[in-house]
This record gives sequence, C-alpha cells and structure tokens, in this order.
Amino acid sequence: MLQPPHSSLQVAAVPAQRGPARDRDQEAPWHTEAVCRRDEAGLFFAPSKEPTAARLSREEAAKRVCARCPVMVECREHALLQPEPYGVWGGLTAAERRVVLARRRRRDLELKNTARPAGRIAAAG
Repeated sequence: MLQPPHSSLQVAAVPAQRGPARDRDQEAPWHTEAVCRRDEAGLFFAPSKEPTAARLSREEAAKRVCARCPVMVECREHALLQPEPYGVWGGLTAAERRVVLARRRRRDLELKNTARPAGRIAAAG
C-alpha cells in the first residue's frame, strides 16, 4: 500500500513525551512503536464541522488502528494524564476520556472518604 502524499501530518497524532513505564526498550519513547505513526493523522482528529455520521465512522476506524497497537495502554494513559482534549488516543475519544477521568476522580474521592473514618477510629482507639 502506498503512503499518502502528505506524510508530514502522520506524526502529528503522536506525542513528544514518554508515557508510563513498560517492558520494552526504555531508551526509545513509547510513541515510536505507535501504529498510528503509519496512518493518516486526520483519522484520529476531527476536521471542523464534521457531520456526526462521518465522525462516528472515522472514530471507529481510528479505534480499529488503536486495537492493534502495541502501545495502546501507554497512549491512553498519556492522553488521560495530559489531558489531551481532542482526537482518538489509546482507543478512546475525547468524550470517552472525560468519562474515564470523571470515574477516576469519583473513585479517588470515595477511596479518600472511606480511608478517613478508619484513620479516626484507629486514632481514637
């Protein structure tokens, strides 16, 4: 398969920072192994005023690329920690990442609140 003529856009979907630790070669940044480096960046980021049906189709195609990526988890964590406000990262859309972040915040708050009473009981005992 031929590479698209605008290959300079391909790297735009890949961040310049290292993600979470992994078992692979730690000298190379995780994104050097990203499958999306070989794909059109437009697949991962919406053009302005994209119709809903086209957006959903594009996002599903991007998620299929992510599903076969060896660094999908690192990519997802990068997008959640930054946080990346646009595009498909680690198989999640921006809206899906907002849901994951909200769940994490809620879970962290619940853990903090459940740990607090136990500490008070131990201190009183």
